Amino acid sequence: MKYLGKVLVVDDDPNILELVKLYSEREGFEAVGINNGDLVLSAFNRENPDVIIMDIMLPGKDGLTLCRLLRDIRMVPIIMLTAKGEEADRVLGLEMGADDYVSKPFSPRELVARIKAVLRRTKVSEALTNGNLKYPELEIMTDIRKVLANGKEIALTPKEFDLLVYLAQNPLRTFSRENLLSTVWGYDYFGDQRTVDVHIRRLRKKLDSLSHEYVMTVWGVGYQFMVPRETRE
Repeated sequence: MKYLGKVLVVDDDPNILELVKLYSEREGFEAVGINNGDLVLSAFNRENPDVIIMDIMLPGKDGLTLCRLLRDIRMVPIIMLTAKGEEADRVLGLEMGADDYVSKPFSPRELVARIKAVLRRTKVSEALTNGNLKYPELEIMTDIRKVLANGKEIALTPKEFDLLVYLAQNPLRTFSRENLLSTVWGYDYFGDQRTVDVHIRRLRKKLDSLSHEYVMTVWGVGYQFMVPRETRE
Protein backbone atom coordinates (compact mmCIF):
# COMPACT_ATOMS: atom_id res chain seq x y z
CA MET A 1 0.00 0.00 0.00
CA LYS A 2 1.26 3.47 -0.89
CA TYR A 3 2.32 5.62 2.07
CA LEU A 4 0.22 8.80 2.08
CA GLY A 5 1.69 10.66 5.06
CA LYS A 6 1.45 11.03 8.81
CA VAL A 7 -1.69 12.09 10.68
CA LEU A 8 -1.60 13.47 14.23
CA VAL A 9 -4.97 12.82 15.90
CA VAL A 10 -5.77 14.83 19.04
CA ASP A 11 -8.87 13.88 21.05
CA ASP A 12 -9.50 12.88 24.67
CA ASP A 13 -12.06 10.24 23.62
CA PRO A 14 -10.15 6.93 23.26
CA ASN A 15 -12.83 5.52 20.97
CA ILE A 16 -12.45 8.40 18.52
CA LEU A 17 -8.67 8.10 18.64
CA GLU A 18 -8.77 4.41 17.80
CA LEU A 19 -11.45 4.83 15.13
CA VAL A 20 -9.60 7.61 13.30
CA LYS A 21 -6.29 5.77 13.57
CA LEU A 22 -7.85 2.54 12.25
CA TYR A 23 -9.46 4.12 9.19
CA SER A 24 -6.44 6.32 8.46
CA GLU A 25 -4.05 3.39 8.57
CA ARG A 26 -6.35 1.33 6.32
CA GLU A 27 -5.95 4.04 3.66
CA GLY A 28 -2.17 4.22 3.86
CA PHE A 29 -1.56 6.88 6.50
CA GLU A 30 0.57 6.56 9.59
CA ALA A 31 -1.50 7.75 12.56
CA VAL A 32 -0.32 8.99 15.95
CA GLY A 33 -2.85 9.63 18.75
CA ILE A 34 -2.63 12.25 21.53
CA ASN A 35 -5.27 12.62 24.27
CA ASN A 36 -4.16 15.82 26.02
CA GLY A 37 -3.67 19.33 24.65
CA ASP A 38 -0.54 19.88 26.71
CA LEU A 39 1.20 17.05 24.83
CA VAL A 40 0.48 18.36 21.33
CA LEU A 41 3.38 20.76 20.76
CA SER A 42 6.03 18.22 21.77
CA ALA A 43 4.32 15.53 19.66
CA PHE A 44 4.13 17.95 16.73
CA ASN A 45 7.87 18.66 16.87
CA ARG A 46 8.71 14.99 17.37
CA GLU A 47 6.40 13.43 14.78
CA ASN A 48 6.45 16.15 12.08
CA PRO A 49 2.93 15.27 10.84
CA ASP A 50 1.55 16.08 7.40
CA VAL A 51 -1.92 16.88 8.75
CA ILE A 52 -3.54 17.33 12.19
CA ILE A 53 -7.03 16.21 13.26
CA MET A 54 -7.84 18.01 16.50
CA ASP A 55 -10.82 18.32 18.81
CA ILE A 56 -11.65 21.79 20.12
CA MET A 57 -12.48 20.69 23.67
CA LEU A 58 -9.39 19.08 25.21
CA PRO A 59 -7.86 18.64 28.64
CA GLY A 60 -4.93 21.03 28.96
CA LYS A 61 -4.61 23.46 26.06
CA ASP A 62 -7.79 23.64 23.98
CA GLY A 63 -7.85 23.08 20.23
CA LEU A 64 -8.30 26.76 19.31
CA THR A 65 -5.28 27.81 21.36
CA LEU A 66 -3.23 25.00 19.86
CA CYS A 67 -4.30 25.93 16.34
CA ARG A 68 -2.93 29.44 16.86
CA LEU A 69 0.30 28.16 18.42
CA LEU A 70 0.88 25.60 15.68
CA ARG A 71 0.40 28.23 12.99
CA ASP A 72 3.35 30.12 14.47
CA ILE A 73 5.56 27.03 14.09
CA ARG A 74 4.67 25.54 10.69
CA MET A 75 1.81 25.79 8.21
CA VAL A 76 0.59 22.21 8.48
CA PRO A 77 -3.05 21.55 7.44
CA ILE A 78 -5.40 21.38 10.45
CA ILE A 79 -8.89 19.82 10.52
CA MET A 80 -10.88 20.74 13.63
CA LEU A 81 -13.44 18.44 15.28
CA THR A 82 -16.47 20.25 16.73
CA ALA A 83 -19.68 19.20 18.45
CA LYS A 84 -22.66 19.17 16.10
CA GLY A 85 -24.35 22.56 15.80
CA GLU A 86 -21.57 24.61 17.40
CA GLU A 87 -21.28 27.07 14.52
CA ALA A 88 -19.45 29.69 16.60
CA ASP A 89 -16.65 27.21 17.33
CA ARG A 90 -16.35 26.31 13.67
CA VAL A 91 -16.09 29.94 12.59
CA LEU A 92 -13.60 30.70 15.37
CA GLY A 93 -11.55 27.68 14.35
CA LEU A 94 -11.36 28.95 10.78
CA GLU A 95 -10.38 32.38 12.04
CA MET A 96 -7.58 30.81 14.07
CA GLY A 97 -6.23 29.23 10.89
CA ALA A 98 -7.92 25.82 10.61
CA ASP A 99 -8.26 24.52 7.04
CA ASP A 100 -11.44 22.51 7.56
CA TYR A 101 -13.80 21.24 10.24
CA VAL A 102 -15.83 18.10 10.91
CA SER A 103 -18.87 17.97 13.17
CA LYS A 104 -19.33 15.13 15.65
CA PRO A 105 -20.66 12.53 15.26
CA PHE A 106 -18.89 12.01 11.97
CA SER A 107 -18.32 9.28 9.41
CA PRO A 108 -14.74 7.95 9.64
CA ARG A 109 -14.75 7.45 5.87
CA GLU A 110 -15.75 11.07 5.29
CA LEU A 111 -13.02 12.23 7.68
CA VAL A 112 -10.39 10.24 5.79
CA ALA A 113 -11.72 11.72 2.55
CA ARG A 114 -11.26 15.19 4.04
CA ILE A 115 -7.71 14.33 5.09
CA LYS A 116 -6.91 13.31 1.51
CA ALA A 117 -8.64 16.40 0.15
CA VAL A 118 -6.78 18.86 2.38
CA LEU A 119 -3.46 17.25 1.46
CA ARG A 120 -4.34 17.42 -2.25
CA ARG A 121 -5.25 21.09 -1.87
CA THR A 122 -1.92 21.74 -0.16
CA LYS A 123 -0.12 20.29 -3.20
CA VAL A 124 -2.41 21.98 -5.71
CA SER A 125 -1.82 25.35 -4.03
CA GLU A 126 1.68 25.34 -5.46
CA ALA A 127 0.11 25.69 -8.91
CA LEU A 128 -1.41 29.00 -7.84
CA THR A 129 1.98 30.54 -7.13
CA ASN A 130 3.61 31.33 -10.46
CA GLY A 131 5.66 34.53 -10.34
CA ASN A 132 5.96 37.24 -7.70
CA LEU A 133 3.39 40.03 -7.59
CA LYS A 134 4.13 43.65 -6.67
CA TYR A 135 1.62 46.40 -6.01
CA PRO A 136 1.95 49.69 -4.07
CA GLU A 137 2.77 48.84 -0.44
CA LEU A 138 2.13 45.14 -1.14
CA GLU A 139 4.50 42.45 -2.38
CA ILE A 140 3.49 38.81 -2.76
CA MET A 141 6.55 36.56 -3.04
CA THR A 142 4.99 33.41 -4.41
CA ASP A 143 8.23 31.48 -4.75
CA ILE A 144 8.83 31.49 -0.99
CA ARG A 145 5.17 32.03 0.06
CA LYS A 146 5.79 35.34 1.81
CA VAL A 147 3.74 38.55 1.83
CA LEU A 148 5.16 41.99 2.65
CA ALA A 149 2.94 44.92 3.62
CA ASN A 150 4.89 48.18 3.64
CA GLY A 151 8.06 46.09 3.71
CA LYS A 152 7.02 44.07 6.76
CA GLU A 153 6.14 40.41 6.56
CA ILE A 154 2.61 39.46 7.57
CA ALA A 155 1.74 35.94 8.70
CA LEU A 156 -0.89 34.24 6.54
CA THR A 157 -2.26 30.74 6.80
CA PRO A 158 -1.76 28.55 3.69
CA LYS A 159 -5.34 29.09 2.58
CA GLU A 160 -5.21 32.85 3.19
CA PHE A 161 -2.07 33.00 1.06
CA ASP A 162 -3.60 30.92 -1.74
CA LEU A 163 -6.74 33.07 -1.71
CA LEU A 164 -4.75 36.31 -1.88
CA VAL A 165 -2.54 35.00 -4.70
CA TYR A 166 -5.50 33.82 -6.76
CA LEU A 167 -7.26 37.17 -6.44
CA ALA A 168 -4.07 39.16 -7.05
CA GLN A 169 -3.26 37.12 -10.16
CA ASN A 170 -6.64 38.16 -11.57
CA PRO A 171 -7.00 41.87 -10.66
CA LEU A 172 -10.36 43.58 -11.29
CA ARG A 173 -12.04 40.24 -11.95
CA THR A 174 -14.95 39.37 -9.68
CA PHE A 175 -15.16 35.83 -8.30
CA SER A 176 -18.20 34.27 -6.68
CA ARG A 177 -17.89 32.31 -3.47
CA GLU A 178 -18.60 29.12 -5.43
CA ASN A 179 -15.76 29.89 -7.81
CA LEU A 180 -13.30 30.59 -5.00
CA LEU A 181 -14.31 27.40 -3.18
CA SER A 182 -13.86 25.26 -6.27
CA THR A 183 -10.56 26.86 -7.30
CA VAL A 184 -8.75 27.67 -4.04
CA TRP A 185 -10.25 25.01 -1.78
CA GLY A 186 -10.79 22.37 -4.45
CA TYR A 187 -13.84 20.81 -6.07
CA ASP A 188 -14.01 18.16 -3.35
CA TYR A 189 -14.26 20.65 -0.49
CA PHE A 190 -17.06 19.70 1.90
CA GLY A 191 -17.59 23.04 3.66
CA ASP A 192 -20.06 25.84 3.01
CA GLN A 193 -19.65 29.22 1.37
CA ARG A 194 -19.22 31.02 4.70
CA THR A 195 -15.70 29.61 4.75
CA VAL A 196 -14.81 32.12 2.01
CA ASP A 197 -16.29 35.02 3.99
CA VAL A 198 -14.31 34.04 7.10
CA HIS A 199 -11.02 33.91 5.18
CA ILE A 200 -11.71 37.18 3.36
CA ARG A 201 -12.48 38.93 6.65
CA ARG A 202 -9.32 37.54 8.23
CA LEU A 203 -7.23 38.50 5.19
CA ARG A 204 -8.52 42.08 5.21
CA LYS A 205 -7.66 42.44 8.88
CA LYS A 206 -4.08 41.38 8.23
CA LEU A 207 -3.80 43.87 5.35
CA ASP A 208 -5.39 46.80 7.20
CA SER A 209 -2.03 48.61 7.56
CA LEU A 210 -2.14 49.39 3.83
CA SER A 211 -3.52 52.74 2.66
CA HIS A 212 -5.34 50.99 -0.21
CA GLU A 213 -7.99 48.31 0.28
CA TYR A 214 -7.10 45.57 -2.16
CA VAL A 215 -9.69 42.90 -1.37
CA MET A 216 -13.10 44.31 -2.20
CA THR A 217 -16.65 43.00 -1.89
CA VAL A 218 -18.86 43.16 -4.97
CA TRP A 219 -22.25 43.05 -3.33
CA GLY A 220 -24.47 40.22 -4.47
CA VAL A 221 -21.67 38.71 -6.57
CA GLY A 222 -18.48 37.97 -4.63
CA TYR A 223 -14.97 39.41 -4.26
CA GLN A 224 -12.28 41.02 -6.38
CA PHE A 225 -8.72 42.32 -6.10
CA MET A 226 -8.89 46.08 -6.71
CA VAL A 227 -5.58 47.59 -7.80
CA PRO A 228 -4.86 51.30 -7.22
CA ARG A 229 -5.90 53.54 -10.10
CA GLU A 230 -2.35 54.75 -10.77
CA THR A 231 -1.24 51.20 -11.59
CA ARG A 232 -3.91 50.99 -14.30
CA GLU A 233 -2.85 54.10 -16.15
